[in-house]
Amino acid sequence: MSPRILLVAVLSIALLPGLPRGASRQPVRAQHGMVASTCEIASRVGVEIMQRGGNAVDAAVAVGLALAVVWPFAGNLGGGGFMMIRRADGTTEIVDYREKAPAAASRDMYLDKNGKVIGGESTIGYKAVGVPGSVAGLALAEQRHGRLKWADVLEPAIRLAADGFTLNNITAGGIKNTAKLLSRFPDSNRIFLRSGNYYKEGETLVQPELAATLKRLKEQGPREFYEGETARLVVEDMKANGGMISAADLKEYQPSIRKPITGSYRGYEIVTMPPPSSGGAVLIEMLNMLEHYNLAEMGQNSSDELHVLTEVMRRAFADRAEFMGDADFVKVPIAGITSKKYAQELLKTIDASKATPSSAIKAGAPTGYESTETTHYTVIDAEGNVVSNTYTLNNGFGSGVTARGTGVLLNDEMDDFTSKPGVPNGFGLLQSEANAIAPGKRPLSAMTPTIVLKDGKVFFAIGSPGGPTIINTVLQVILNVIDFKMNLQQAIDAPRFHHQWMPDEIRWEPYGLNRDTRALLEQRGYVFATRPSGMGDAEGIMIEPETGMRLGASDPRSGGASVGY
Repeated sequence: MSPRILLVAVLSIALLPGLPRGASRQPVRAQHGMVASTCEIASRVGVEIMQRGGNAVDAAVAVGLALAVVWPFAGNLGGGGFMMIRRADGTTEIVDYREKAPAAASRDMYLDKNGKVIGGESTIGYKAVGVPGSVAGLALAEQRHGRLKWADVLEPAIRLAADGFTLNNITAGGIKNTAKLLSRFPDSNRIFLRSGNYYKEGETLVQPELAATLKRLKEQGPREFYEGETARLVVEDMKANGGMISAADLKEYQPSIRKPITGSYRGYEIVTMPPPSSGGAVLIEMLNMLEHYNLAEMGQNSSDELHVLTEVMRRAFADRAEFMGDADFVKVPIAGITSKKYAQELLKTIDASKATPSSAIKAGAPTGYESTETTHYTVIDAEGNVVSNTYTLNNGFGSGVTARGTGVLLNDEMDDFTSKPGVPNGFGLLQSEANAIAPGKRPLSAMTPTIVLKDGKVFFAIGSPGGPTIINTVLQVILNVIDFKMNLQQAIDAPRFHHQWMPDEIRWEPYGLNRDTRALLEQRGYVFATRPSGMGDAEGIMIEPETGMRLGASDPRSGGASVGY
């Protein structure tokens, strides 16, 4: 490693409870470039790419490919996601490489003859897999904005797969904890579980099949995944095991270029995700409501602030359930949902003294149309180019399937569609007909890569995994920085809360809620989840206004690391 690289690896404790502000570390400081990701190895890869002359996009693509090797929970070739790219000249675009439903998919494919949802069909095994977009999306970003060659950004991932990498306690433990799923599929069982001889912390995981796949991508280009030997192997495995993805599905897959949606909050510009992610619109809808409250005066995580926050969350998530879907297939009222006027109408329904039961809240009437195991990383280079990327397999290790002979884990993204309106998906989310399954359609997402600007300049970029908690994680980091004047590391470390309309309960983190605050909220009519749970894995970078220094902040909840130079 170059001596110019500065590394601070945060505490490697899975789901570490939120830290008190006074106990929080300082962000990592660097003069030139920074990578904040959930894995130290991948963050180092990104910095090395920039030091070899690459820009933030080159680094981001290399990080994404490296995570496919070293972070098998969510890093992937067999999934999809969204990459927000803001060039130093101020132009911003999004590469949408979300998975698509295969041509053989149908609206009621997960229902039995009585019209009931078949448990596990949309989350486990070959029938749960959507057409992967990650390789095509990363390649398109590299082609449009990168400075190096595709082969250059692939090389670190090839090396990590072929030579292996040392497993830390989080990765080794995560693999073992997912043994029940992975053991159901031969290649997954052999590669990750060693057929029951579980990997331990400090051992080396070598993935020769994945290395061979990556080498083919290097030598033959990214379309090899969709039209070459890798595609043939995936399709052959699908046919043998009741999967739906065909050779035509892979050949026809193309990512899309989208423009971000924007909002404002207390003088800051919020640049975030359009559909098929629900994240950006729901985020802006909540910020528009919260702008009418003096949160700083209430105090962070006070009963008053949490009351307001919860009421705002439940209204925005009710709208998400009703209106959100792939805008290429259905009308989505983005202009209405994100309007300041609509927020004012919703505020009239909030009682200052008590909770509104979710059963009493229906989706609003905006006008104007337009997983937990996900991973996010953020990159900035010396020129000021910024990348905020979130991608996923959906659940941890996706469908559990490793396509035979490829080393590639496949997603279970079909569960993000509405299997049946009114029936919760794997994250407990209720969704409408707008998100019904259709061939070629992208499932609704909560991924929310976001960039916050001040006076037209990048202030910070942020994103997180966590299924539906993604949106509220990004929201609370923004509030912590703008309203409560925390530095970015403090804002990420702070305890989080989540409400998603249905089920009607507040999710909370360990040690994030004192007894008195909880009692006050219960008196107002709130119900809390039975047990606490960790939320998200936020990875962000701030540009210090006074000095231009890059400040990297990684979440302690999954052992993230920011690396700069």
